[in-house]
Amino acid sequence: MTVFFTSDTHFGDPRVLRVDKRPFKIIPAHDEALIERWNATVSTDDEVWHLGDFTLQTETARIEELLERLQGRKNLISGNNDGPATLSARGWESVQTYAEVEVNGRNLVLCHYPFRTWHNMSRGWIDLHGHSHGRLAHKTRQYDVGVDVWDYRPVTLSMILNSRLHRWKSAS
Repeated sequence: MTVFFTSDTHFGDPRVLRVDKRPFKIIPAHDEALIERWNATVSTDDEVWHLGDFTLQTETARIEELLERLQGRKNLISGNNDGPATLSARGWESVQTYAEVEVNGRNLVLCHYPFRTWHNMSRGWIDLHGHSHGRLAHKTRQYDVGVDVWDYRPVTLSMILNSRLHRWKSAS
């Protein structure tokens, strides 16, 4: 089992095509590309932490269809665009606003929002977040796991730590 992280998929949200300049012409193409890239990366036995903004104003049936199509066991750290239907959808292993987890011997703080400071920051804990769509300046031990930064797919902690200065952008 591998643990992956992602954020800000914004399934069904046409604003990301304009505001974030994602390289897709229409939302159905955007959504299908993200599903394909997720499933090409994540296996059914893997665990995924989605750090918020899964979808916006989407019907429960569509949210559950997306969750069923996406491989892996999915945990949600809620974001500002995750409404009641997303939070209560079947298909999440857990739903919370914040989590502290250990992966590969590293302690992590998970939240949708980036922190200026975080729990045990001085002891080497790492802050993984979304929300900023790759627009924040570098901060030591703080990483944006949003799809805008990582070729529209989930990433492992080792990929994050080994690629700190590399921005993944695809010419889809």
